[in-house]
Amino acid sequence: EVQLVESGGGLVQPGGSLRLSCAASGFFFGSYAITWVRQAPGKGLEWISHINGEGGMTSYADSVKGRFTISRDNAKNTVYLQIDTLKPEDTARYYCNKSPYWGQGTQVTVSS
Repeated sequence: EVQLVESGGGLVQPGGSLRLSCAASGFFFGSYAITWVRQAPGKGLEWISHINGEGGMTSYADSVKGRFTISRDNAKNTVYLQIDTLKPEDTARYYCNKSPYWGQGTQVTVSS
């Protein structure tokens, strides 16, 4: 059974940082790309970042480029999303995805 479990969210002040984790199981982790997607209150899903199976290729949405860093540790079956210089507009529920599977998400709230 494929499982994706996000963690690391929380309440943080503007300008702060968080590191989100996506722990995976049930498939050969290193063979698959992982995507991070977020959903802000009252809005649709927004694709924000992607990493290939080996971790050598990454991509980012323009809205997060330069502030978000995606990485993975295939020995730990985990993908990370380092989020720096957080802004109130980053408030959202963050999900990791290995199509067609989704985690339950982790909430990030940016507020002073």
